[in-house]
Amino acid sequence: MKPFSTLILSLLLASALAAQAAKPAEPSAPPVKLDPVDVTADRPNQSAVTALSFPVTATVTTQRIDDTINLIDTEDAVKYLPSVFLRKRNYGDTQAVMATRVWGVSSSARSLVFADGVPLTALIANNNNIGGPRWGLVAPAEIDHVDMMYGPFSAAYAGNSMGAVMEITTRLPKKFEGSLDQTMAWQSFSLYGTKNTYRTTQTAATVGDRVGKFSFWTSANFQDSHSQPLSFVTSGTFPAGTTGAYAANNKLGAPANILGASGLLHTQMTNAKVKAAYDFTPALRAAYTFGFWENDANATVQSYLRDAAGQPTFAGQSGFASGFNRLLQQHSAHSLALRTDTNGNWDFEATASMYRMDQDKQRTPTTASATGTSFGTAGRVAVLGGTGWSTLDLKGLWRADGPGGAHLVTFGAHDDRYKLYNPTYNTSDWQAGGPYTSVATEGDGKTRTQALWAQDSWRVASGVKFVFGGRYEEWRAYDGYNVNGATTVNQAGLKATKFSPKATLTWTASPQWLVTASVGRAYRFATAAELYQLVSTGTTFTSPNPNLKPDNVLAAELKLERTFEHGRVRLSLFQDDVHDAIISQFNTLVPGSPTLYSYISNVDHVRARGAELVMEEHDLLVRGLEFSGSVTWLNARTLATSGQASATAPAGSAIGKRLPNIPDWRASFIATYHPNERWALSLGGRYSDKLWTTLDNTDVNPNTYQGFAAWFVADAHVNYRVNAHWSASLGADNLLNRKYFLFHPFAQRTVVANLKCAF
Repeated sequence: MKPFSTLILSLLLASALAAQAAKPAEPSAPPVKLDPVDVTADRPNQSAVTALSFPVTATVTTQRIDDTINLIDTEDAVKYLPSVFLRKRNYGDTQAVMATRVWGVSSSARSLVFADGVPLTALIANNNNIGGPRWGLVAPAEIDHVDMMYGPFSAAYAGNSMGAVMEITTRLPKKFEGSLDQTMAWQSFSLYGTKNTYRTTQTAATVGDRVGKFSFWTSANFQDSHSQPLSFVTSGTFPAGTTGAYAANNKLGAPANILGASGLLHTQMTNAKVKAAYDFTPALRAAYTFGFWENDANATVQSYLRDAAGQPTFAGQSGFASGFNRLLQQHSAHSLALRTDTNGNWDFEATASMYRMDQDKQRTPTTASATGTSFGTAGRVAVLGGTGWSTLDLKGLWRADGPGGAHLVTFGAHDDRYKLYNPTYNTSDWQAGGPYTSVATEGDGKTRTQALWAQDSWRVASGVKFVFGGRYEEWRAYDGYNVNGATTVNQAGLKATKFSPKATLTWTASPQWLVTASVGRAYRFATAAELYQLVSTGTTFTSPNPNLKPDNVLAAELKLERTFEHGRVRLSLFQDDVHDAIISQFNTLVPGSPTLYSYISNVDHVRARGAELVMEEHDLLVRGLEFSGSVTWLNARTLATSGQASATAPAGSAIGKRLPNIPDWRASFIATYHPNERWALSLGGRYSDKLWTTLDNTDVNPNTYQGFAAWFVADAHVNYRVNAHWSASLGADNLLNRKYFLFHPFAQRTVVANLKCAF
């Protein structure tokens, strides 16, 4: 454990134990009724502006999270929300991208994740790498509830809401409180020549208090995790003079023999957070938050190859070198918020945030031994230190006809600035990380978006509400700079201005029936990484595109909701019609060239139509049994494109084919039984149909490394509240031990145990 981590946890643990010893025992916690999956009312702990401008579609509370989920990382909390998939490969995954009902993986910038109005989404990229939300800025213990909105139907949010918006609302203490939390997990993994048990331990602590007008919350956790192989070393042939490789084909059906495992991560991750608030008046609060995150990780490899003498060997395969690395990341975040909650004619809110990758270096060798299992001295160092972003949001609420009046007007202004700095250096000593000898590749650039928005929530008549408004945005990209070997390019800047109208009509036909129709235009501007990040891995060269037009989506949705005595059912019919969709395809690097390269490009026209059915029931069949589940069907197709699906595909081969990275079917359910106030026994399941990753759907062999197979996993969780202070849980993720690939081999059966003390 790092000294910084040890100091923080020691202080919090000491404070917590002292407080626990000084407090008298309290009676057992009373039974708690779980909140419904779907809500439409304003929520506590949210600002008045956010509550009004955020039409909630689904929610999950902290009580339900404790009762149903094997929770280690914050993103675990939302894995049963309708149509949501978290691409979490392992505990401590820094790339847990959220997929939604219309947009799948590799679309991190097509959804927005906030915590108390502060963005966790990393709009520096739109991928499964640095585009992952910064979940570590929220401690699981501070979550009050999580709300979801599907589709770009609120003017308060940028076009990145075209997939969904998630708002995590945290809490501040009303009195002295804290918690100690110890979690252990064991994953049994067996695939090809790798068979092992991978362990994760996590220690977490929180302390908070309110003294007069001042309140604070501190949290810290340290996680030591070992992952299954996240990748494999492959080759179209078997290396001469070796044995031990496994015959296999890639997702296209071509030979891709498995030579060994790589990306075996050992991660030591520290999160620390301080949140403080001061109530100047009962209606005016200022809050400041500081977050620190450190990730010290090593990725190792395992060769299945044996030479003629039966000794392990890398056989000179460069894949063993690229799968072995050392990574050190230290990031920091600040946010400052000022808001009123007067319930009078006017309310205001201002939120500013800053995120910085203070240090971020990955060291990798470039060559592997032809006779043994060592690496060459030369290598590369990929740097992201200096990358970061800042945001500013000013929001207002005008109750035009006074509190309870017919018109509620919300409005605001937004500014964000993103900076990408990503050189990769050649070095003569990769283990030392220097000296640098030259620049291998570099992709730098900046974006800025400024916006004004307003919308009116108008109660037209009893049971009829009409919300309409629009968002005006000015966007520009600048300071683009690319290096590839001896080639250097200063990219020209881009500018765009767009207006996005929105409208939602809600009709409460009866106390049991609710009908909602929504339509919205949205523009999702390209990220700095899509415009400028240059990636070169082995024989694959992926070029950015500094001339991207924004995603242009016209979205529509019709929702029918029926409430019953013990539950509700909702059916949503939706369509996204997108022009200039930013998707990877192949084009020439320069006009007239016979060689095609993988580009992030604008696909002329795509469309996604689908239906989502959500239901929940309390006291199902027997008292204390609760059930919620969802099923989503999607038909997403390419309608027109001027690019090519691959370097060898004929023109037009993508027309009519399914869009990449989105399954046709997705489903989830969670059932929880409360035999009494102390016990909660849960069984859940998640399913996804297979999906394609190529525009022309030529990846016909999905259940292999780099393919995306259909999968179903079952999870179980038992939570026991010993008393008001102590609770324990035991569970298993992937209970049936399914072995499946989503590009990476995903985790197999994992047993999770937790002991928590709250005071």
